[in-house]
Amino acid sequence: MNAQQDAIFEMNEVVTPAVAIESRLSTKRFVGFVALAYAASMIAQNAVYVVTDAPDYRDPLDVILVYHADYATATGITTGLEAVNLPLLLLFITALYGLVQRRGGAGADWSRLALAAGATVSALFAIMIATSITTVITADGLAEPSPTFALIWRLHAAVFALVMPALGATFIGAALATHASGLTRPWQRVLGLIGGGCLIFAGPGNLAVSDGSPLIYVGVLGLFMWIAWIIATGLRLIRG
Repeated sequence: MNAQQDAIFEMNEVVTPAVAIESRLSTKRFVGFVALAYAASMIAQNAVYVVTDAPDYRDPLDVILVYHADYATATGITTGLEAVNLPLLLLFITALYGLVQRRGGAGADWSRLALAAGATVSALFAIMIATSITTVITADGLAEPSPTFALIWRLHAAVFALVMPALGATFIGAALATHASGLTRPWQRVLGLIGGGCLIFAGPGNLAVSDGSPLIYVGVLGLFMWIAWIIATGLRLIRG
């Protein structure tokens, strides 16, 4: 009887590490697929903005009014995609936090930063998209911009200006955490530091950005680097 128990125990010792490794690989692949889904949603969202020639914050209010009146459907698509982005971002950051925590080390502290900053980004994006929805509803039937329309649009711009430093902190935290944990390549850490730095650099100029300053393009560059990093990280995690 004891011999049989010993044999079973030895077999479990062999099988358990293999099962644990397969479980870790499955988790990494899951996080990778979430990352790619998140990146695809962001790319589709920005493609709609480009195709419809969406106005920027320096355009006159009457131009912005006409856009939201004429492209209400397009705005509905972008806000719908943002409703997809929010849970995908939270799921990605939370799952990535779990991966890094299991590896321990220096990456654990950076992953906490990414998790906290990512939650802040989600909250700010929710407010920004809510103001976008309200802008479309308010624009319906208006012949010229009203004070309410102007206020909502300015609030939309101000929230976006505040999203940038929060996203920058998320980007840097995630890039440093995954690199320290051996999940990503060294060049991805560099991309994270540069891209996150661009987003944080544009943040203090939030008043100028919300008023249409070209400084916004520094933050937009960081946003595109974030998308590139998400894609690269997702592919690497899927490969295991």
